Amino acid sequence: MKAMILPRAVNLADNNTPLELVDLPIPAPGDGEILIRVSVCGVCHTELDEIEGRTPPARFPMILGHQVVGRVEETGRNAPRFRPGDRVGIGWINRACGQCPFCLGDEENLCPDFQATGRDAPGGYAQYTTVSQDFAYPLPEVFADEEAAPLLCAGAIGYRSLRLTGLKDGENLGLVGFGASGHLVLKMVRHRYPLSKIFAFSRTPGERDFARELGAVWAGGFEEEPPAKLHRAIDTTPVWQPVMAALAHLAPGGRLVINAIRKEELDKKALLGLDYVRHLWLEKEIKSVANVSRRDVAEFLELAARIPIKPEYQAYRLEEAN
Repeated sequence: MKAMILPRAVNLADNNTPLELVDLPIPAPGDGEILIRVSVCGVCHTELDEIEGRTPPARFPMILGHQVVGRVEETGRNAPRFRPGDRVGIGWINRACGQCPFCLGDEENLCPDFQATGRDAPGGYAQYTTVSQDFAYPLPEVFADEEAAPLLCAGAIGYRSLRLTGLKDGENLGLVGFGASGHLVLKMVRHRYPLSKIFAFSRTPGERDFARELGAVWAGGFEEEPPAKLHRAIDTTPVWQPVMAALAHLAPGGRLVINAIRKEELDKKALLGLDYVRHLWLEKEIKSVANVSRRDVAEFLELAARIPIKPEYQAYRLEEAN
């Protein structure tokens, strides 16, 4: 099979073609696993964190990609959940121990043995991949393969982030950074919280225009003062400066949820500007998001199909992954 592998961690400033196209044997499904013929795999910013070593793969070479859509090609022993031909998806969560208090409480994302697709196990930048039947998801027919892929990570992590904000209908929500996850959260909020106003922050004029087109009442730069304070906010940026700006935009008692596996160190000095009164006083909260659970993926797929939420996307050939 053809696959795009990451042979080593690199600095993208020095090497902007870190992935290599190779031929590999088709993997065989193990006990409880299924073999999937991959049709599409979404691209996530976390892959940049893997490439540059902020959340390094468990081993090299590694096949990245954790928004995988395909058809079951073969089932292994003790894997009766799916049959050949079934369409399934794989997200960031690849497996967990199943026995710790977190797993038993449907919070496998916090399991100390959490393993991620495309980081700890081969992912979807390939023609075939395997996964435990317990960590694959049937996909609603309303979605084309290309539409389903971003829902498995950008959508599911956005769903978890929104849940952790505790947003109530009528409260103001800030989306700090406006990309794959942000645009899906905006669509979700407009359906579930019709009285809430959405404020989008982005450094890119095109993304700000896109946010307004989708229904944001305001869009501006990170340091720009929105016309109203934010009760809740979700940060999806890879750096620290937007976090500081978002804290300053929060209303008393507001909560900022940081949706990032890792933060880049480039502007860590921004944290030195932390001012207690401006950024944290009056019971403001900061909460991080760690991975996703199976419940997040399954619940979001059902919700997205019901609304429905159709992501915007652009398709590339596997060989163009770089």
